[in-house]
Amino acid sequence: MSDAHPTLSAAQAQAGAALRAGAFEEAEAILSAAIANAPESPDLHLNLAAARRARGDVDGALGAVDAALRFAPRHFHALLMKASLIEAKGDRRSAGAAYGVAVSMAPPIEVLDPVTRRALERAQAASRRYQQELAEELGALPREWRGAGVGESPRVAAFLDRLTGRRGIYRQQPVLFDFPELPAIEFYDPELFPWIGALEAATPDIVREFLDVAQGAERTDLQEGFEPYVQYPDNVPLDQWAELNHSPQWSAFHLYKNGDAVAENVARCPQTVGALKAIEQPVMARRSPNAMYSLLKPRTRIPPHTGIANTRLVVHLPLVVPPGCGFRVGSETRSWTVGKAWVFDDTIEHEAWNNSNALRGVLIFDVWSPFLSEAERHCVTEVMNTLSRFSKPSFEL
Repeated sequence: MSDAHPTLSAAQAQAGAALRAGAFEEAEAILSAAIANAPESPDLHLNLAAARRARGDVDGALGAVDAALRFAPRHFHALLMKASLIEAKGDRRSAGAAYGVAVSMAPPIEVLDPVTRRALERAQAASRRYQQELAEELGALPREWRGAGVGESPRVAAFLDRLTGRRGIYRQQPVLFDFPELPAIEFYDPELFPWIGALEAATPDIVREFLDVAQGAERTDLQEGFEPYVQYPDNVPLDQWAELNHSPQWSAFHLYKNGDAVAENVARCPQTVGALKAIEQPVMARRSPNAMYSLLKPRTRIPPHTGIANTRLVVHLPLVVPPGCGFRVGSETRSWTVGKAWVFDDTIEHEAWNNSNALRGVLIFDVWSPFLSEAERHCVTEVMNTLSRFSKPSFEL
């Protein structure tokens, strides 16, 4: 309590002394009198709950905790105590759900005292048991649904995984441009992109051109034609890229960069460029198309990040992928397979890693979201072109 309420501070101290002495009824009486003068103090209600619990009145303690939560619904200690009281009543499953709520409101573990840290770890374990038991209970449902044609639905599977905590919930977080009502899909169904089969069929030619331009990259800091993928001034608020900024560990061989063809690179990769020309990419002044070979050196990790705009998606065509490489978008993690393309929403948090001792190479380019109409694509293009005419940002995100 603050010094503005000296009588409440004294009541807290007196009640604490009574609790330590085992005089639980005395502590309850002191706290009840204090609450009559300050009914909106969640800490008084929480201390009253502790006194009632100490003398075995679990229901009374729950009532006091609920009173605290009416004034502070996100109070971590109150939520934690509520879960433990429900558990004390023998309702283990309801307690598991309540522990999950408490865990979601927990402060960073490093700021907790040892006792509270242990209580949090116990809550986390109880929440995991609850989620596992729920997953087992729901596990038979997809088999029952197969006759209805939904048992193998990826969306149903993701729904169940989210419900049981096996999959996190990630939203689109465009850095700059957020077009409303576009779906947040981590990896898109390739059936939405009729050109993907032809792109994959061109993989052998694309791999040959990539290997030609990347020859010797494992022996040099930066191969001819490549440049660091991340190139930001040191004075911009993008310090998450500090380790990779201006680094050859993650480099790019640009074929198209911010709307312009890189002539000398295009000339070296005619098969790759031919495959790209068969695919409609956004065309916007100083912004797109973009297409490149992405080269990730051994033992390098790209940190979690999000892209600029949800109006376009990103395509990966894996070219050289040693074991130990991976990619995560939102809650789904995949391994690349050479020649197997995927399309993902890069405004959902994503990251990549190369834990091997060899180079990883991927062709990367942008395409329109299939959920934009032709008219909407035209409008987005005009907006972006106007922005490019209006001003040039001091740095590109």
